Amino acid sequence: MAKPRTPKSSKFPAAAKPPAGLPDRETLLAFLRSAGESGKADIARHFGLKGADRRALREMLRELEAKGELGKRGRKGFAEAGSLPPVGVADVVERDTDGDLFVRLTKSDDTPLVRLSPSRNAEAGGAPGMGDRLLVRFERLENGELEARLIKKLGQSAHKILGVIRKHRREIRVEPVDRKSKESLILNEQEAKDLKDGDLVLAQVGTASGRYGPKLGKVLEVVGREDHPRAASLIAIHSHGIPTGFSETAEAEAGAAKPPTLEGRDDLRDLPFVTIDPVDARDHDDAVYAHPDPDANNVGGWVVWVAIADVAAYVRPGSALDREAREKGNSVYFPDRVEPMLPEVLSNGLCSLREGENRATLAVRMVFDSGGRKKSHRFVRGLMRSAAKLSYEQAQAAIDGVIPPDGQDGDKAGPLLDPILKPLWAAFHLMGKGREARSPLAIESDERKIVITREGEIASINKRASLEAHKLIEEMMVQANVCAAESLEAKRTPLIYRVHDTPSQEKVQNLAEFLATLEIKWNKGEAPQTSRFNKLLNETREGPHAAIVNEVVLRTQMQAHYSADNLGHFGLNLARYAHFTSPIRRYADLIVHRALIRALGLGSDGLTDQDISQIKDTAETITYAERRAMAAERDATDRYIAAFLSDRVGATFNGRITGVTRFGLFIKLDETGADGLVPVSTLGAEFFVHDERMHALVGERTGKRWPLGLQVEIKLVEATPVTGGLLFEMITEPLPADPKAPRPRLGARRQAAVKPRGGLPKGVRRGKRR
Repeated sequence: MAKPRTPKSSKFPAAAKPPAGLPDRETLLAFLRSAGESGKADIARHFGLKGADRRALREMLRELEAKGELGKRGRKGFAEAGSLPPVGVADVVERDTDGDLFVRLTKSDDTPLVRLSPSRNAEAGGAPGMGDRLLVRFERLENGELEARLIKKLGQSAHKILGVIRKHRREIRVEPVDRKSKESLILNEQEAKDLKDGDLVLAQVGTASGRYGPKLGKVLEVVGREDHPRAASLIAIHSHGIPTGFSETAEAEAGAAKPPTLEGRDDLRDLPFVTIDPVDARDHDDAVYAHPDPDANNVGGWVVWVAIADVAAYVRPGSALDREAREKGNSVYFPDRVEPMLPEVLSNGLCSLREGENRATLAVRMVFDSGGRKKSHRFVRGLMRSAAKLSYEQAQAAIDGVIPPDGQDGDKAGPLLDPILKPLWAAFHLMGKGREARSPLAIESDERKIVITREGEIASINKRASLEAHKLIEEMMVQANVCAAESLEAKRTPLIYRVHDTPSQEKVQNLAEFLATLEIKWNKGEAPQTSRFNKLLNETREGPHAAIVNEVVLRTQMQAHYSADNLGHFGLNLARYAHFTSPIRRYADLIVHRALIRALGLGSDGLTDQDISQIKDTAETITYAERRAMAAERDATDRYIAAFLSDRVGATFNGRITGVTRFGLFIKLDETGADGLVPVSTLGAEFFVHDERMHALVGERTGKRWPLGLQVEIKLVEATPVTGGLLFEMITEPLPADPKAPRPRLGARRQAAVKPRGGLPKGVRRGKRR
């Protein structure tokens, strides 16, 4: 008989079991403190309670709850009163006058309200708002206050819904404005009696009213009317949680700002700076001036000055202005309004480089040699006065010797042509040599400008012109941004970089596969380089595939973001890059300004130790804010375009296929740049399957194709302004089958496996009955 083995001692000793029996108050509270929360059965199991002891535990828990020492967590759980877990599910239940959101742990009534802080994770979901359910991390700050850090927003059923009131007979519903959401809510008739059909509301999602059908809802806030001309931007603001307005404290700080003086500044008022901006711009961040370099050692070289608004002089670290600017991250621009990062008294007033007014500036003087290479630069904190405010069109018209567009002063730029504009263009053309050698990515933009009347109606939708004046300002700003990054790196000062990573191998592979369908060669093993992308764009620019190749190259790129670590900027082909030139509308630029002030000894209002300690967090916060703003701006544009096209339902338009999915084709219209869907079910009498390799929908029977990039004619079937949705019907016939592709097989599409409804397993026979 084998000898019984003595078990080896465990590497990790087992936790000591508590003595069996009913615990006293302190022991029970200590257990709950360590466990976070626990149910009655778990507590009884931990202490080894049975029979009468379990009944005594129930009485003890009931008594401690009545005294306020324990709090309920859901139906069966208990925790020490007021205690919070490290991570938990919480609801947004309150917003204070400053716009800060507060959350409360979902399963409790005894826990405190906790201020919500932005997420460090850019993929946490959209911005939270009233009624949202969130997964948060509870943290205690150095000052003892609790903070809830957003991890992610939870499922749609826990969210609020932004929707439109629809009254039909005795039923009142909230129909969502999000075209991706199919869930509507039913409202209590008595609670909703004052609501009107067409009201835009924020509603909390409740429980289902029955086994089937819509859920109950509760209106949290009436935000406007769906038929208001400016409803599109209002919906976008609320849908994406864009922070609006400013606290009284921030407004007071902005109102107390005083005009700048020469104290601690160089006098730059003799330099004839000009601002060149969009015609409707009111916040002028930057001004430029150029002249030939008088240095005999730099024959043919130029000096370029870029003066930027000195926002750091007015927005001090730790102030209410600073906190709110950081939360907003950037100004958000809609066709009919701007939600500024700073109060108007600063953004359009003391910080804006207005014509003929003294303004504080942080300027950079850059010297370029005759080959367009930057030789040197230096930063100056000064006092400037803009000689003129010009639009891009005015400046370009003066250079071209033509009249600017209607409504713009044709005489203003004339006197500036020889002393200011021609030198700027000469310097720009010289800088172009360096730009050409660097070969930044040359993707063409297809932006549209929506022109809004004073009444909020859409006057027109136009393609934004690409002028040489735009490129001049862009190149001078890029060089100024490079100077900021170089200076801060040289001084080993922490900063927020603007980074753009190299395209992933997967994206380049997808590009190569798509180009193969157009019979364009691309070496899959080739390392991504801007010069190679530019060669592809140049080779296809005059051909029939120019637009779609341009778009697919754009989709191949990674998304730029802010980072405390330098990853370089692939698109601009630069080793280091930071945003410095727009501090009125971007918080990243304000941080870079403060870093320069500290590093170069330009004042006492530079980057603080606290700024430095949270610089990574700031980079993540403003990246999230930027993406939130982009999504809101895009949604508002879609809704405005849908409203503009709503009275043209039935009309035909030309466009091209910009997206191919299993459920249909996305079409971008040539006239307005609008995007809409042709459902796959409307394409023809046969079944179309999505061929990912060919980037096309292919007929299962005939092999006829709808490939990516195909120019088509469509009919507008439906336009829904409140959601921004456009539905099209295809008029153009599909392309014939690709002779090189395998012949289609009838019934080749995949079918879901049919689950057997019971019976014996495969291979097992049923015996004969006797």
